[in-house]
Amino acid sequence: MLFLYPSSPAGSSSETMDTSVSQSLRPAGAPKVVEDEIDQYLIKQDGKIYRNRDQQLCRHGPLGKCVHCVPLEPFDEDYLNHLEPPVKHMSFHAYIRKLTGGADKGKFVALENISCKIKSGCEGHPPWPEGICTKCQPSAITLNRQKYRHVDNIMFENHTIADRFLDFWRKTGNQHLGYLYGRYTEHKDIPLGIRAEVAAIYEPPQIGTQNSLEILEDPKAEVVDEIAAKLGLRKVGWIFTDLVSEDTRKGTVRYSRNKDTYYLSAEECITAGNFQNQQPNICRLSPDGHFGSKFVTVVATGGPDNQVHFEGYQVSNQCMALVRDECLLPCRDAPELGYAKESSSEQYVPDVFYKDIDKFGNEITQLARPLPVEYLIIDITTTFPKDPVYTFSISQNPFPIENRDVLGETQDFHSLATYLSQNTSSVFLDIISDFHLLLFLVTNEVMPLRDSISLLLEAVRTKNEELAQTWKKSEQWATIEQLCSTVGVQLPGLQEYGAMGGSPHAVSAAMWACQHCTFMNQPGTEHCEMCSLPRT
Repeated sequence: MLFLYPSSPAGSSSETMDTSVSQSLRPAGAPKVVEDEIDQYLIKQDGKIYRNRDQQLCRHGPLGKCVHCVPLEPFDEDYLNHLEPPVKHMSFHAYIRKLTGGADKGKFVALENISCKIKSGCEGHPPWPEGICTKCQPSAITLNRQKYRHVDNIMFENHTIADRFLDFWRKTGNQHLGYLYGRYTEHKDIPLGIRAEVAAIYEPPQIGTQNSLEILEDPKAEVVDEIAAKLGLRKVGWIFTDLVSEDTRKGTVRYSRNKDTYYLSAEECITAGNFQNQQPNICRLSPDGHFGSKFVTVVATGGPDNQVHFEGYQVSNQCMALVRDECLLPCRDAPELGYAKESSSEQYVPDVFYKDIDKFGNEITQLARPLPVEYLIIDITTTFPKDPVYTFSISQNPFPIENRDVLGETQDFHSLATYLSQNTSSVFLDIISDFHLLLFLVTNEVMPLRDSISLLLEAVRTKNEELAQTWKKSEQWATIEQLCSTVGVQLPGLQEYGAMGGSPHAVSAAMWACQHCTFMNQPGTEHCEMCSLPRT
């Protein structure tokens, strides 16, 4: 029997490892990149699965170790399969440990991105379609189940985030889409796992019907990402609904996505692959500086109990490559099937295969025309915490969500004035800590605060009431309050603003909006320049 003596007490799974080895794993020629904070943290972790001494099988002293209690590696498949529920995919960092755990310590490890395009620069023959050779021809692709996943869990901070998103479907019956903003943290239920925590949902311009969604161009996308970054957040995924009401009296929905139909359609897989290609995962072991993606997909759909369930997915790196190089198409009449394009005079497409079991139980290789999309999908557990977390404050009368004009919910200074008048909390930070409100303050056309809101965003990020009060005394907020007062809603405490250290001149010198036509007039005028009606 083998006995080992650990250099540290058992049970300390958060021990750090020597990073001098891990930092030298970058392959020759790979660009120097700065990985995400969560990746830098997990690289330094020991990651081993420590086990207690087995009272029946272990025959050694308290300081000894044997095969029954020696720490396991984070990629141990037997351990992952015996978790409850079983884990089909090891974490990405556990996969890296497996690659770099041999005698060479990963000296020759390089995570190559799949390419489906002809290599450029081959001068031995005419360009495609006149010629091609083995040097420039991309290799055929055999689809396999990906053994790892870049994100191991998706967690919404609280139920309110999801409920407000679902309100659109409840009120219209149309499907809806949003982008998930949050952060990546350690998922301790899986060795070296990563969790995507969702703090807010941004809803871009879109056209939704009962059975389709069309994403429109969003001129504010760059600004939203900038504001989220200053709040300590980033775009971690996207969410869409696929809900059909079954019984309105019981509040049940149809259970339509299951093993007999599909979990993600081919079109949804292509969209997810496109999003993942736009948000690559920075990786030091890849010659390209990136490998895979942490961008997740969440579907709000009916579950086996006919209630709304949130299902999380990613598509594999092979699917990302097929989508990036425009080799994968959806089938018109079968949403569960994709189709690998055939080569044409404009594009060479490598052969794509998948393995299947025939009626005699033999493993056979099939050409991916058509292709069952379950070969491309990785499922991710989606959860809500027992103890809710609130990055942003929750109000009984929340500020309207952007791009919901079809519901009559508009973001303007009247809705802002109504929100401020209904939320009379003495803590200004609680009032202003609303993701959609902060976006409105930055993106509104009347008085955008993009260049002067950094202090407030820092206050919200750090939950610092003193910083929030400092920003409240600025001329920008005084002008915002004056604009709100012109729409006929008197804000509490506006008369005392000058006594709090603000600028009375900024209040009196602000532009005013006409109550009849909403035209913004210059200060000092008593009649609207557009409709000539009196100011009051």
